[in-house]
Amino acid sequence: MQLVIIAGGKGTRLKERLGHLPKPMVKIGGKPLLEHQIVLAREHGITEILLLTGYGARHIEHYFGDGSRWGVHLQYHLECKPLGTAGAVLDAFDKLQARFIVMYGDTMLNVDLRRFAEAHPSGASATLFLHPNDHPQDSDLVEVNDANDVVAFHPYPHPPDRYFANLVNAALYVVEKDSLISWYHGRDTHTYPLDFGKHVFPALLENGSRLHGYVSREYIKDAGTPARLDRVIAHYESGRIQNGSLSTSLPAIFLDRDGTLNDDKGWLHSPDQMHLLPGAAEAVRAINESGRLAVVITNQPVIARGECTEEGLKLIHNKLEWLLGEWNAYLDGIYFCPHHPDKGFPGEREELKFVCSCRKPAPGLLEVAAKEMNIDLRRSWMIGDRDADVQAAANFGIRSVLVRTGRMGPQKCNPDATAENVLNAVHFILNQHDLQS
Repeated sequence: MQLVIIAGGKGTRLKERLGHLPKPMVKIGGKPLLEHQIVLAREHGITEILLLTGYGARHIEHYFGDGSRWGVHLQYHLECKPLGTAGAVLDAFDKLQARFIVMYGDTMLNVDLRRFAEAHPSGASATLFLHPNDHPQDSDLVEVNDANDVVAFHPYPHPPDRYFANLVNAALYVVEKDSLISWYHGRDTHTYPLDFGKHVFPALLENGSRLHGYVSREYIKDAGTPARLDRVIAHYESGRIQNGSLSTSLPAIFLDRDGTLNDDKGWLHSPDQMHLLPGAAEAVRAINESGRLAVVITNQPVIARGECTEEGLKLIHNKLEWLLGEWNAYLDGIYFCPHHPDKGFPGEREELKFVCSCRKPAPGLLEVAAKEMNIDLRRSWMIGDRDADVQAAANFGIRSVLVRTGRMGPQKCNPDATAENVLNAVHFILNQHDLQS
C-alpha cells in the first residue's frame, strides 16, 4: 500500500510559527508534523510514501531525504503551482500505485492505517474516514446508509431547519487510481484548485460510483490554524493523541436518551419535538473534554409499534447531534434497539413473549458498543433515568448513576449513585480522581 501525503501547503495562517518553512514542518512535540505522519505509516507497515510538495519543498527534502532514517522509501513530486488536493494528486498520476491512501500534510492523527485500508470494500472508488466533531454546523458533512456507503454530501453552509448526522469528512482516504482516470485525461479542462471533498467525490457519487464511509473514534485533527495547532499540541502533551488509537481501550460514559439528555415524551413523532434538558449539552462536552467516549444507548420500541419509522428516528438522532453541536459537544456513537418489549418487530409472532438481547435491561447494545470502540469497562459508567438503565449497567458489569429528570417510577434497582440531572452525574463521575475507580 502506498501513502500519498499532500505536503505543499504554505501555511499562511501559521506564518508566525513557521517562518519560511512549509506548513507540514510545523513542530508538535519537538518534531515536524510530517515526521509524525511518516512514523505512523511505518508503524502500520506502510513504507512506500509519495510526498507532494510545493512551497518550501527544499526544506522537506533536506530534512527527510530518501526516508531511510525512518525505515521508509520516500518519493517526491513538486507541484509547480497550487492545484488543490485532488489537483496535486492528478499532477503526480504516473507515480501513483493502483490503490493508495491520501493524507493531508496539516493533519495530526493516530489511525490504524492498515485497518483503514483493509476496510476499503471491493468495487468502491474510494473510502473516506468519517468522524463526529464539535462544530457540525459549519462543517462539510457526509451522509451514509446502514452499510456505511456514502449517499450524499452536505457542504457548508447548511439550510435552516435541516438536521444532518454529525459525520465529518476527516480528509483521509483510500483511493482507486482507476477512478481518477477520466479526471486525469480532462486535467487541462478543470478549474483549479480542484478538491477531493468539494469536487471529485461528489461528482463520482453523482455518476454512480460507490464511495464507502469508514466511521471511527480514532484521533484525527486539523492543525492548520494557530488555535487548532495549540489544541493539537495540548492533546499531544496530555497523551490524548497517543490514547486515540483503537488499540488503546478508553473509558466511556453511556447515556440513556429520553429523560436524560432530552425531555422525556416516551417517544417522539418528529425532530421538532426534540429539546435538550438543561445541562445536557454541557455534560456531553465535559465528557468530550475528559477524553472519555460519550455513547448513547436507547430503547426505541416506537418503531415496532409503528409510531415512528427508522428514517424518522434517524432524523431525531440527527437533531440531537445538531443541538449538541451548537454547544460544541458531540456523541461518539448512538446505539438503539427498535424492538417492542413484548412483540419484537411488526410481523413477528405476537403470541410469543419476545426476548431481546439488546433491549435494556439486557446488555446487548453495551456489548456491541464496547467491542466496536474498544471500551475500557473497568472505568466506564452508565447514566440513565430508569431501572432498566441501572439493571443494564449491572448486567454488563459497570457502575451507574440514576438521574431524577425522567420518569423514574418505583425504584427497584440500586444504582451506585444518584444525581439531580445528567450534568451533576457527569461531574460526579469525572470527580472520581482515581481513573481506575
